[in-house]
Amino acid sequence: MNEKQLNLRLPESEMEILKRYAKKVGRTKTDIVRELIRSLKNLEN
Repeated sequence: MNEKQLNLRLPESEMEILKRYAKKVGRTKTDIVRELIRSLKNLEN
């Protein structure tokens, strides 16, 4: 797979939401963002 890098700036409050959620579900922040991006495919139809 050809991977690209994405740098993202978030307000501290949004980063805290992401960090808390990642800790709660035992996954990485990157994994969660990837899943959210993949879920956008369902909205294209």
